[in-house]
Parts: sequence; C-alpha cells; structure tokens
Amino acid sequence: MAVYEHDPPPPSRAWLAGIQRFLIFWGLEIIILWVASSILDSVRIDGIEALLLSGLVFGVANTVLKPVLLLLTLPITVLTLGLFVPVLNAMILYFVEWVVPGFHVGTFWQTIGAALFISFCSFVLNLLVKGPRVRVTVR
Repeated sequence: MAVYEHDPPPPSRAWLAGIQRFLIFWGLEIIILWVASSILDSVRIDGIEALLLSGLVFGVANTVLKPVLLLLTLPITVLTLGLFVPVLNAMILYFVEWVVPGFHVGTFWQTIGAALFISFCSFVLNLLVKGPRVRVTVR
C-alpha cells in the first residue's frame, strides 16, 4: 500500500478577518464620536489621542459592558418599555468620560441627548457597513 504525503492545509486567515472587522468598527466609533463632538456642545474631545482612546473604550464598553447592564436592568427596561436604554447609553458615555482623560460630556440630560444621537449614527453606519440582509424563503 502506498502512502502519499499531502501538503498541509494553509493556515487559517480567520484572525485577519477579525482584526479587519475590529479596525473597521473602531474607525466607525471614532467617526461617530468626532461627529458628535463637532455637532453637539455637550461632547468635547481634547485631541486626537483622546479621540482614539475614547473610540476604543466606547466600542469595548458597548460590546462588553452594555449587554451586562441590559441584563441587570432588564426589569426596569421592560417596565419602561425600553425607555431606560438611553439612560444605559448615557451611563456608558459617563464611563468613557471617567476612563479617558480629555473626553468630556455635559449634564445628565445633555448626555442622554448625545447618547441618542450616537446610537442613531451607530445604527445607520452599521446598516451601511453590514449591508442589507437577504432573506430566503423555501416553499
């Protein structure tokens, strides 16, 4: 019986796709925060370093911290029919302000408005990046 040596499979490039996806969404967070600081008086960013770091912290907080906060505050979120979610978004902005020197937000109500603006911009940009979803139905 003959034994043939096969070439080993090529290395997986999934990590490269993950890094590209991370960089794209980090860039989007940076753009959104920059636009918010340009348009809204309640958001102020003191330099490019603060912008880059706040985009990173904001993205990580939205990915890690927000689902935990949503789960912990689920009863009040259900009771308010989802109107508590902007408060959670404002809390995340206050967290970014606390962590990142050079990132500043205004009063509570101004931060709620900024959180709504940032959430809307994130929603629109995520739709543009991900593209439309195609549904296939089988009959």
